[in-house]
Amino acid sequence: MLGTVFNIQRFSLFDGPGVRTVVFLKGCPLRCVWCHNPEGIDRNPQIMYDPKCCIACGDCAEACLKHRHFFAGGLHGYVREGCDGCGKCAKVCPAGAVTVSGQLMDTDAVMAEVMKDGSAYRMSGGGMTLSGGEPLYQGEFALSLLKSAKERKITTCVETCGYAKAETVKEAAKYTDDFYFDYKATGNGMHKRLCGVTQTLILENLSLLCGLCARVTLRCPIVDGMNDIPEHIEGIAYTARDYSCIKEVHLEPYHRLGISKAEKLGQAAAYDGRPPERGRLEEYCGRISELSGKPCRIS
Repeated sequence: MLGTVFNIQRFSLFDGPGVRTVVFLKGCPLRCVWCHNPEGIDRNPQIMYDPKCCIACGDCAEACLKHRHFFAGGLHGYVREGCDGCGKCAKVCPAGAVTVSGQLMDTDAVMAEVMKDGSAYRMSGGGMTLSGGEPLYQGEFALSLLKSAKERKITTCVETCGYAKAETVKEAAKYTDDFYFDYKATGNGMHKRLCGVTQTLILENLSLLCGLCARVTLRCPIVDGMNDIPEHIEGIAYTARDYSCIKEVHLEPYHRLGISKAEKLGQAAAYDGRPPERGRLEEYCGRISELSGKPCRIS
């Protein structure tokens, strides 16, 4: 079973209980304006170029069979159209100015990386977390990884936007100990405007997980000028209250890491704001706990 992975992050403490290894799978059906992992949207490998690191050595142009890299007046140029993301340019770049996001890996190769920290999982109650992108977008590969982890007796967590096929969600629930389930906007109108899709399927899958008695943490990005409005804060609270499988709410303040990644992909970031103030997030958390009766914390 092959899938496209764009990062494997070891020793994470924020993506499920205990020490985690987070496997980031490429591909996402959403188009959130504040996306902090834009390199995870397209399922295919992509070239990322940082001109600040380029030393104009010309090695990438010599390696590129598609002639997408070129030099004029001593300056490096790169044409994305026609690039197949093969990564030959990244392999020869001595300065790290050209990198490739995404590589094909099979289940065994991923699990070999995950199991490097098996002792840390046993001591901390941690394990493997699938993230993205949207990990269930590569449904068969995600299921293969989850099954393999359970065969190795390590815990599993899936970070999902909830926009996935119901049969994939149902099957994933058999091998997942915790779901970190995104709640990004309240109502179909706001969700379509900010995330590119309506909320209907997402809430259907949340209901499905509750019917399966899954353990769910509601994860809610808070973005200044976008979704930090009373209607959405109350929407978070009432969703946490009404869905019995939700055990806790996490508020996640917007951060700017996605901006530089978008630039390296040749894209303009759709949103360029500042993280919300801590005091305001604490007020939101208090209000959510009051209305929902569920714990709320800031991630």
